[in-house]
Amino acid sequence: MSSGGGLVGDDWRVLRGARRAAAAHPAFDGLAHALSDLGDIAVAVPVLLVALAAAVRLGRRAGLPRWWLPPGAAALAMCLLPVVVGSVKAGVDRPAPGRVRADPSYGYFPSGHTATSSVAFGLAALVLLPFVRRAALRALLAAGTGLLALLVGVALVWCDYHWPLDVLASWCLAAALLSAVGAALLVPGAAVRSSSGSPGSGPRGRGRATAG
Repeated sequence: MSSGGGLVGDDWRVLRGARRAAAAHPAFDGLAHALSDLGDIAVAVPVLLVALAAAVRLGRRAGLPRWWLPPGAAALAMCLLPVVVGSVKAGVDRPAPGRVRADPSYGYFPSGHTATSSVAFGLAALVLLPFVRRAALRALLAAGTGLLALLVGVALVWCDYHWPLDVLASWCLAAALLSAVGAALLVPGAAVRSSSGSPGSGPRGRGRATAG
């Protein structure tokens, strides 16, 4: 990656600001490291698997003819994620935060932990949202998932694990993958719908397949 340019200059400035903040507030280090760990595959993927299993069960109980489509699309997106992240890392070959020489065995752009947490938790929320009946709970689930993704990314910069642009790139990748899977929810018979046709406001068929 180039060592110059406006974006890289801004990246340096934000990184230095994060380092100053971390040095001034060491009490937040424990929380930041705990949030960073949420991007581990061993943490994020099991959460997604539980959500996919729940979505499969709820979809079948609701009698949806294409109950398999949203969880299948989510599983495919999660499988594609490491391929995309690994390919970009190898192509960009960005050095560690604050350095100008790349590590010959590891690239930092984009952030794998940010991508894993944002996509895994985002997909988990996405496939379960149609089965949550109450609007307030749906809003809480969506907002909470977004906030969690934001905090994990900020924590990775706070702990000096990644450049800010590494995190931003992973958020953009996550948004693209989540949008693609979200489109699967719009396919007729793939998700419970309200009378207005939008997913999540109520079931059509068996009313037991809802939560909240």
